[in-house]
Formats: sequence, structure tokens, C-alpha cells
Amino acid sequence: MSVRHVEAVMGTVFSIVADVEDGIEAAVARLHEIDAKFSTYRPDSPISRMARGERVPYDPEVADVLERCAEVEAATGGAFSARPAGRLDPSGWVKGWAIEEVSTLLARAGSRSHLIVGGGDVQAKGEADPGRPWTVGIADPLRPGRYTALVSGRDFAVATSGVAERGDHILDPATGLAATGFASVTLIGDRIAHTDAYATAVFAMGPDRGLAWIEEHEGFEAYAVLPGGQTVETGGFAEYLTG
Repeated sequence: MSVRHVEAVMGTVFSIVADVEDGIEAAVARLHEIDAKFSTYRPDSPISRMARGERVPYDPEVADVLERCAEVEAATGGAFSARPAGRLDPSGWVKGWAIEEVSTLLARAGSRSHLIVGGGDVQAKGEADPGRPWTVGIADPLRPGRYTALVSGRDFAVATSGVAERGDHILDPATGLAATGFASVTLIGDRIAHTDAYATAVFAMGPDRGLAWIEEHEGFEAYAVLPGGQTVETGGFAEYLTG
């Protein structure tokens, strides 16, 4: 029997489907805790205060998140940044990491199968039902309300960066301008924090550099929609396609 919970937090909606009820309350509390600490919309959050140049008490969790952001920035040659518009904003890491935190808490509560969706990004563990993998729809950025593809799997993460919900909002840190080479980029990996951050970076890199970069990184596959509607994918993506 599946337990379902929907929570509005972090400026978006998180959906949880799990095989246990224990752990959901703690997971939801954790999401609100992360939001209070890392929100760029709350003027009293440590991140907002740091962005204004204020001195705040040392917080090891904030320090760890900023370190992870720096690692991803280095790995992507600057295509990912915790200061995408010149102002501190680690959201490109925090949302995926928050989903991982929920998954960890559910696993500690005994869950062997669960699906967590936050702002369109997905972490799946186990199976939807015995013998049936989870299926995730990839939104069509050019035709609202439709899917451009369906993927399925066990113990995998799916992250999409694109224009479907917020228009041209992903900046190329190298230029400070909106990246326009893709309509959307979907990455599949094992864990959502890096998968989500890398999806943002690949989008900023553009088609040629971005897809080549993913091909060089084991454990990740990409599927992209170009502004004209054409689709491209990395060599191993087809194994996840369904339908």
C-alpha cells in the first residue's frame, strides 16, 4: 500500500509516494528546515543575509552546501555557479539535495520503494510495484501539458532544466545572459543532487559542449529538446525510454 503526500515548500510543490508512512512527517519537517535556511525569498534566511553581505553565525550545513556548489562549478568549468547572476543563490544544488534528504529519511524509516518529486526533479528508489519499475514523464517544453518522452527505471534520478515553466531563466555564467541553445535538457543519474546541478550546467553549456561533456561523465545520460523541436540524446539514454 502506497502513502502519498504533497507539500508546498521551497517555492514549489514536493510530492512523496512511499511504501511506509513512518518518516514522512520527519521528511516534510526537513524540507521546511532547509527552506528556512537556504531560501533566497526569505529575507531572514542565512543565505539571503549572506547575499546582502551581512555576517551570519557559522553554520556547517551552509558551509557544506557552498563547498558542494564550488565542486560542481569546478567540475563543469564554471557552467554551474552558486552566483548565477552575481548574487549568492545555491538553489541549483539545494533542491536536488533536499530531495536526497527526504529519500534518506524515508530509507531510515524502513522504506524500500519511494518516489520523490520536487519542482519536476525526481528521485526514485526500488519499484513502483513488485516487478514494475517507476515511470517518469519528461515534459515537452514546446507543447505545454504534453510529454516528449517517458523513461522508466529503478533506483534512478531524473532532472530537467528548461523553459517550460519559467521561460528563459537559466543564465550562462560566462556571459550573464540567458542560455538559449536548448529548450530543455533532461539528465538521468543515480542521485538527484548532482543530476540536477549537472542538468543546469549542461543547459548553460549549450548543445555541442554540453552533450559532449555528459558523454565523458560515466553514470549520466542526457535527452535534449532543441528550440526548433528536434531531439538529441546521449548513447545510453535509449535504455531508459519506454512507451
